[in-house]
Amino acid sequence: MTIERVPYDEFSYFHENAAEFDLPFDAPPVVRRVTVEVEPGRSLSALVWGETEPELVFLHGGAQNAHTWDTVALALGCSLVAIDLPGHGHSDGGRGGTLDTGSNAADIAIAIEALAPRAQAVIGMSLGGITALALTRHAPTLVSKLVLVDITPGVDETKSKAIVAFVNGPDSFPDFDELLARTIEFNPTRSESSLRRGILHNALQREDGSWVWRYQRFGGGTERPDMSDLWDALEAASCELMLVRGLRPQSVVSDEDEAEVRRRRPDAQIIHVVEAGHSVQGDQPVELAEIIRKFALS
Repeated sequence: MTIERVPYDEFSYFHENAAEFDLPFDAPPVVRRVTVEVEPGRSLSALVWGETEPELVFLHGGAQNAHTWDTVALALGCSLVAIDLPGHGHSDGGRGGTLDTGSNAADIAIAIEALAPRAQAVIGMSLGGITALALTRHAPTLVSKLVLVDITPGVDETKSKAIVAFVNGPDSFPDFDELLARTIEFNPTRSESSLRRGILHNALQREDGSWVWRYQRFGGGTERPDMSDLWDALEAASCELMLVRGLRPQSVVSDEDEAEVRRRRPDAQIIHVVEAGHSVQGDQPVELAEIIRKFALS
């Protein structure tokens, strides 16, 4: 039996991102993949956009990868770095597991020191935001401004139930169409073309033609980030802070979470994105890019 191989070139889809959101696309952006060794035999991978010193650092959510920021990066048009978290994308596994935010923050600090030590802001979505909060404690000088995208330390099993159910689904899929169908089922507001593109960035086709996700699975649903003291980290952080919250039902930020951010950080900017759920960068990337531009690059 002949196995149909699906071709993949991670730098060949930017025109699709631009077309979907009516962004100008005169020429492909300058993007390269780099690796940073965080300890002997273990490295993190990242996408570096532009040819000048990076102004921004982006950290994706759990079960995602650096390409989740592609449309945001195109809309911003500045030099930036998007890092694959430990156990995600092209990065090696973490010291303490995929969701160990403390050890992951230590790894991320090494990558930022190597790639963007003078970045004006760190933008973290979901797990990336929690990791960024841990980073403000581990290496505060690396975080001048922090943007939390639809995440606070108040996330719990109830709020993240749908996400965990998707992540901890089947171990593998017999073909691409079945993988796409499951992804569409869990992402009803996204276009099929964007989900197809996202799968190609986030999954691998094995020799027998079946597909598996790139990210390390979340311990069968039993592994959870330790966020017990990250409210204190949020309160103590010396950086400027912004929370961007999606208002669709898929968001994992509640009114109570937002109120707690306001209580602990009265100086924080809080922005609502009405037509976005948890994945603001997927639902409304151009709007998110403008929010980040005004806060981080002004």
